[in-house]
Amino acid sequence: MRVDIWSDVICPWCYVGKARFEKALDSFAHRDEVEVVYHSFELDPSLPRGERESNLAMLSQKFGKSPAEALALDGQVGTLARAEGLGFDSGRPVGNTFDIHRVLHLGLDRGVQQALLSAVNEALFAQARDVFDRDVLTEVAAGTGLDPAEVGKVFDGDAYADEVRQDELQAREIRINGVPFFVFDMALGASGAQPTELFTSALNQAWDRRA
Repeated sequence: MRVDIWSDVICPWCYVGKARFEKALDSFAHRDEVEVVYHSFELDPSLPRGERESNLAMLSQKFGKSPAEALALDGQVGTLARAEGLGFDSGRPVGNTFDIHRVLHLGLDRGVQQALLSAVNEALFAQARDVFDRDVLTEVAAGTGLDPAEVGKVFDGDAYADEVRQDELQAREIRINGVPFFVFDMALGASGAQPTELFTSALNQAWDRRA
Protein backbone atom coordinates (compact mmCIF):
# COMPACT_ATOMS: atom_id res chain seq x y z
CA MET A 1 0.00 0.00 0.00
CA ARG A 2 1.16 3.52 -0.71
CA VAL A 3 0.49 6.85 0.98
CA ASP A 4 1.18 10.04 -0.98
CA ILE A 5 1.56 13.26 1.00
CA TRP A 6 1.67 16.77 -0.41
CA SER A 7 3.34 19.25 1.93
CA ASP A 8 5.57 22.33 2.12
CA VAL A 9 8.50 22.61 4.48
CA ILE A 10 7.49 26.08 5.71
CA CYS A 11 4.01 24.83 6.68
CA PRO A 12 3.73 24.30 10.45
CA TRP A 13 0.53 22.31 9.98
CA CYS A 14 2.46 19.92 7.73
CA TYR A 15 5.02 19.57 10.53
CA VAL A 16 2.30 18.62 13.02
CA GLY A 17 0.41 16.47 10.52
CA LYS A 18 3.53 14.50 9.66
CA ALA A 19 4.12 13.68 13.33
CA ARG A 20 0.54 12.57 13.86
CA PHE A 21 0.52 10.46 10.69
CA GLU A 22 3.79 8.79 11.67
CA LYS A 23 2.38 7.87 15.08
CA ALA A 24 -0.55 6.21 13.35
CA LEU A 25 1.74 4.45 10.91
CA ASP A 26 4.06 3.20 13.64
CA SER A 27 1.16 1.37 15.29
CA PHE A 28 -0.32 0.08 12.02
CA ALA A 29 -0.22 -3.72 11.80
CA HIS A 30 0.99 -3.67 8.18
CA ARG A 31 3.56 -0.89 8.66
CA ASP A 32 6.27 -2.74 6.74
CA GLU A 33 4.05 -2.99 3.69
CA VAL A 34 3.34 0.73 3.41
CA GLU A 35 5.35 2.99 1.11
CA VAL A 36 5.24 6.70 1.95
CA VAL A 37 6.11 9.33 -0.66
CA TYR A 38 6.19 13.08 -0.02
CA HIS A 39 5.29 15.43 -2.87
CA SER A 40 6.16 19.06 -3.47
CA PHE A 41 3.75 21.90 -2.78
CA GLU A 42 4.74 25.58 -2.53
CA LEU A 43 2.53 27.66 -0.28
CA ASP A 44 4.03 30.85 -1.70
CA PRO A 45 6.00 30.29 -4.92
CA SER A 46 6.16 34.07 -5.39
CA LEU A 47 8.76 34.39 -2.60
CA PRO A 48 12.01 35.44 -4.31
CA ARG A 49 14.64 32.70 -4.27
CA GLY A 50 17.57 33.71 -2.12
CA GLU A 51 15.63 36.16 0.04
CA ARG A 52 14.43 35.65 3.63
CA GLU A 53 11.97 37.20 5.99
CA SER A 54 11.05 36.36 9.53
CA ASN A 55 8.10 34.09 10.08
CA LEU A 56 6.42 36.63 12.34
CA ALA A 57 6.89 39.45 9.83
CA MET A 58 5.34 37.26 7.14
CA LEU A 59 2.34 36.46 9.34
CA SER A 60 1.90 40.13 10.29
CA GLN A 61 1.83 41.19 6.65
CA LYS A 62 -0.27 38.27 5.36
CA PHE A 63 -3.01 38.52 7.98
CA GLY A 64 -2.75 42.18 8.93
CA LYS A 65 -1.70 41.36 12.47
CA SER A 66 0.42 43.23 14.99
CA PRO A 67 3.68 41.53 16.02
CA ALA A 68 2.07 40.37 19.26
CA GLU A 69 -0.96 39.02 17.40
CA ALA A 70 1.29 37.23 14.90
CA LEU A 71 3.19 35.62 17.76
CA ALA A 72 -0.07 34.48 19.36
CA LEU A 73 -1.30 33.10 16.02
CA ASP A 74 1.88 31.11 15.49
CA GLY A 75 1.78 30.04 19.11
CA GLN A 76 -1.51 28.23 18.53
CA VAL A 77 0.08 25.72 16.17
CA GLY A 78 3.19 25.77 18.33
CA THR A 79 1.16 24.42 21.23
CA LEU A 80 -0.06 21.57 19.03
CA ALA A 81 3.48 20.86 17.86
CA ARG A 82 4.82 20.67 21.41
CA ALA A 83 1.96 18.34 22.34
CA GLU A 84 3.37 15.96 19.73
CA GLY A 85 6.83 16.22 21.28
CA LEU A 86 8.14 18.58 18.59
CA GLY A 87 10.36 21.60 19.03
CA PHE A 88 8.91 24.91 17.86
CA ASP A 89 10.54 28.34 17.47
CA SER A 90 8.41 31.22 16.21
CA GLY A 91 11.58 33.15 15.32
CA ARG A 92 12.32 30.90 12.35
CA PRO A 93 12.98 32.34 8.89
CA VAL A 94 10.77 31.94 5.83
CA GLY A 95 11.97 31.65 2.25
CA ASN A 96 11.30 30.11 -1.15
CA THR A 97 11.13 26.32 -0.90
CA PHE A 98 11.59 25.27 -4.54
CA ASP A 99 15.23 24.22 -4.13
CA ILE A 100 14.47 22.38 -0.89
CA HIS A 101 11.81 20.41 -2.73
CA ARG A 102 14.36 19.54 -5.41
CA VAL A 103 16.75 18.21 -2.77
CA LEU A 104 13.89 16.22 -1.22
CA HIS A 105 13.42 14.55 -4.62
CA LEU A 106 17.11 13.64 -4.55
CA GLY A 107 16.45 12.17 -1.12
CA LEU A 108 13.56 10.15 -2.57
CA ASP A 109 15.86 8.72 -5.24
CA ARG A 110 18.46 7.81 -2.62
CA GLY A 111 15.98 6.28 -0.19
CA VAL A 112 16.29 8.90 2.56
CA GLN A 113 13.41 11.26 1.79
CA GLN A 114 11.53 10.78 5.05
CA ALA A 115 14.68 11.13 7.14
CA LEU A 116 15.67 14.22 5.17
CA LEU A 117 12.28 15.88 5.59
CA SER A 118 12.37 15.15 9.33
CA ALA A 119 15.84 16.68 9.55
CA VAL A 120 14.79 19.78 7.61
CA ASN A 121 11.72 20.16 9.82
CA GLU A 122 13.83 19.84 12.96
CA ALA A 123 16.36 22.38 11.71
CA LEU A 124 13.72 24.92 10.69
CA PHE A 125 10.96 24.62 13.26
CA ALA A 126 12.86 23.49 16.34
CA GLN A 127 16.19 25.24 15.78
CA ALA A 128 15.14 28.20 13.56
CA ARG A 129 18.03 27.45 11.20
CA ASP A 130 18.17 28.99 7.75
CA VAL A 131 17.48 25.84 5.72
CA PHE A 132 16.98 28.07 2.66
CA ASP A 133 20.73 28.63 2.67
CA ARG A 134 22.64 26.24 0.44
CA ASP A 135 25.35 25.45 2.98
CA VAL A 136 22.89 24.85 5.81
CA LEU A 137 20.67 22.60 3.72
CA THR A 138 23.69 20.67 2.46
CA GLU A 139 24.84 20.10 6.04
CA VAL A 140 21.38 18.92 7.08
CA ALA A 141 21.15 16.64 4.04
CA ALA A 142 24.59 15.17 4.68
CA GLY A 143 23.42 14.23 8.17
CA THR A 144 20.85 11.91 6.59
CA GLY A 145 23.40 10.22 4.35
CA LEU A 146 23.20 12.29 1.19
CA ASP A 147 26.45 13.06 -0.61
CA PRO A 148 27.17 16.81 -0.31
CA ALA A 149 28.56 16.75 -3.84
CA GLU A 150 25.23 15.45 -5.15
CA VAL A 151 23.35 18.13 -3.24
CA GLY A 152 25.69 20.71 -4.76
CA LYS A 153 24.92 19.46 -8.25
CA VAL A 154 21.21 19.95 -7.58
CA PHE A 155 21.81 23.55 -6.58
CA ASP A 156 24.13 24.21 -9.51
CA GLY A 157 21.74 22.89 -12.15
CA ASP A 158 18.06 22.25 -12.70
CA ALA A 159 17.90 18.64 -11.51
CA TYR A 160 14.48 17.61 -10.18
CA ALA A 161 12.85 20.88 -11.23
CA ASP A 162 10.51 18.95 -13.52
CA GLU A 163 9.65 16.54 -10.71
CA VAL A 164 8.68 19.42 -8.41
CA ARG A 165 6.51 20.97 -11.12
CA GLN A 166 4.91 17.60 -11.86
CA ASP A 167 4.01 17.19 -8.17
CA GLU A 168 2.42 20.62 -8.20
CA LEU A 169 0.56 19.90 -11.43
CA GLN A 170 -0.80 16.67 -9.97
CA ALA A 171 -1.93 18.57 -6.89
CA ARG A 172 -3.91 20.95 -9.08
CA GLU A 173 -5.37 18.08 -11.09
CA ILE A 174 -6.76 16.40 -7.98
CA ARG A 175 -7.78 19.79 -6.58
CA ILE A 176 -5.41 20.02 -3.66
CA ASN A 177 -5.34 23.68 -2.65
CA GLY A 178 -4.04 23.33 0.88
CA VAL A 179 -1.51 21.21 2.72
CA PRO A 180 -0.85 18.81 4.26
CA PHE A 181 -2.91 16.53 2.06
CA PHE A 182 -2.77 12.75 2.42
CA VAL A 183 -3.85 10.25 -0.25
CA PHE A 184 -4.15 6.64 0.90
CA ASP A 185 -3.59 4.16 -1.92
CA MET A 186 -4.93 6.71 -4.44
CA ALA A 187 -8.40 6.09 -3.05
CA LEU A 188 -8.94 7.95 0.23
CA GLY A 189 -7.99 11.55 0.95
CA ALA A 190 -7.45 13.45 4.18
CA SER A 191 -6.73 17.16 4.41
CA GLY A 192 -4.97 18.93 7.25
CA ALA A 193 -3.19 17.95 10.46
CA GLN A 194 -5.86 15.49 11.47
CA PRO A 195 -5.83 13.63 14.81
CA THR A 196 -3.75 10.47 14.92
CA GLU A 197 -6.93 8.42 15.29
CA LEU A 198 -8.22 9.63 11.94
CA PHE A 199 -4.98 8.61 10.23
CA THR A 200 -5.25 5.20 11.90
CA SER A 201 -8.77 4.83 10.55
CA ALA A 202 -7.71 5.89 7.05
CA LEU A 203 -4.86 3.38 7.00
CA ASN A 204 -7.20 0.60 8.07
CA GLN A 205 -9.86 1.59 5.54
CA ALA A 206 -7.35 1.75 2.70
CA TRP A 207 -5.90 -1.63 3.66
CA ASP A 208 -9.33 -3.24 3.95
CA ARG A 209 -10.28 -1.78 0.59
CA ARG A 210 -7.31 -3.54 -1.02
CA ALA A 211 -8.36 -6.81 0.57
